[in-house]
Amino acid sequence: MKIDLKNPLIFFDVETTGMNIASDRIVEISYLKIYPDQREEIKTFRVNPTIPIPPDVTAIHGISDEDVKDAPTFAEIAKTLVKSFEGCDFAGYNSNKFDLPLLAEEFLRANIDFDLKKRKFIDVMVIFYKREQRTLSAAYQFYCNKDLTNAHSAEADTRATYEVLQAQLDMYPDLQNNVDKLSEYSAQSRSVDFMGRIVYNDRNEEIFNFGKYKGQTVVSVLSKDPSYYSWMMNGDFPLYTKNVLTAIKLRGFNKK
Repeated sequence: MKIDLKNPLIFFDVETTGMNIASDRIVEISYLKIYPDQREEIKTFRVNPTIPIPPDVTAIHGISDEDVKDAPTFAEIAKTLVKSFEGCDFAGYNSNKFDLPLLAEEFLRANIDFDLKKRKFIDVMVIFYKREQRTLSAAYQFYCNKDLTNAHSAEADTRATYEVLQAQLDMYPDLQNNVDKLSEYSAQSRSVDFMGRIVYNDRNEEIFNFGKYKGQTVVSVLSKDPSYYSWMMNGDFPLYTKNVLTAIKLRGFNKK
């Protein structure tokens, strides 16, 4: 089933130096842009992460330091990506918890003001887990009856994710063919930051979603324990999370 689109939809996948959102970097990014008239455009970029790629990570995706030593850095391709991504919604596999937060970090490190929070996100993995509970390769076999060759290649995974979402729309008649509804259905929590360290409660208040203050509002914690702000700002948290925390803190100052 073709996806009903109002805006172009970007399916994307990244290969990285590791799994730490705050410290790891993108080494390859591939995106498949689907236009409302169903035209397709696919591009893949190798990226010099400016830090070493661990051998155990290279063993997974096959990209070594030698492969990317002459590639552009993310900062050098960031404006090109923003131009392609402007006005688009996004989709991926486990993208809400990993690919999108890491992409947001890379834009921040490149000093590019591109607010992904204004867009809609569809996480195909969440739809799959809610329905079947498998991996991308198994999802591809289950929904598309194909073997996923060249897995852990950004382009192969990107294309497979697009085909899986189309097949999910065919298989589940109650799954609404609408980016807003798919984004809502595949959201795992109402997060304020991408990593879900800060989320909204039922009263639309920002609360911490981890640690000793889990479940407490950010405003109340910053009021009773101001040092917690400094601890997070100096800790191994993503830049986006720190920016969100700072915005909440400054908002409190402006109300005084």
